[in-house]
Amino acid sequence: MTVSAKSLKVKIFADGADRAAILELYANPLIKGFTTNPTLMRKAGVRDYESFAKEILRDVKDRPISFEVFSDEFAEMEAQAMKITSWGENVYVKIPVTNTRGESAAPLIARLAKRGVKVNATAILTVEQVQTIARSQAGGPPAVISVFAGRIADTGVDPLPIIKASLEIVAPHPNIELIWASPREVLNIVQADQLRCHIITVTPDLLKKLPTLGQGLPDLSLDTVRMFHRDAAAAGYTL
Repeated sequence: MTVSAKSLKVKIFADGADRAAILELYANPLIKGFTTNPTLMRKAGVRDYESFAKEILRDVKDRPISFEVFSDEFAEMEAQAMKITSWGENVYVKIPVTNTRGESAAPLIARLAKRGVKVNATAILTVEQVQTIARSQAGGPPAVISVFAGRIADTGVDPLPIIKASLEIVAPHPNIELIWASPREVLNIVQADQLRCHIITVTPDLLKKLPTLGQGLPDLSLDTVRMFHRDAAAAGYTL
């Protein structure tokens, strides 16, 4: 069966922090939500974290969007989380799985769940981390667990078994969804869909490749040949 962007069951969340790009993607019904992080914000030149977030939320009101805490101390993380969650009903607060000292954020995530905060637990790479965080989120408000499959693959480890095991862990908890984070290619979107992963976060650069999804390989081969010919002609190459 031919796969197309419209046939996908996995929810596509746009990952980025460029305001113009977010608003452009917001007009695309294929985009079901958004995620950001401090690294992306810094690259996008965001200087005022709160002002940026509130500007986005004036337009993005009906789809989930995640904003991350940036303290390294759990008490301050909690205070930041309570402030961020107050910005809107569709806001998820990203909490890293540990702080920079490797101390687990699970107790903090459990406290936030009890306070009704929608948490996006992030920077997760192991099944053991998924198990720990799922216990903290179980029975609480809507929550997500972000498994960085692309970063796992960068180490030479196949992320598919980890995603499969993670889906089994969250299956008994209807309030928890699993995110395939940091995809590297369009194939990852298809893989996430085939595994029935709930969500995949996709950068704008990768989203631009979605039109190739389901394209016939002979046609793509011809398009590639035409590209080489066009660029050689444009460069004025001769022999």
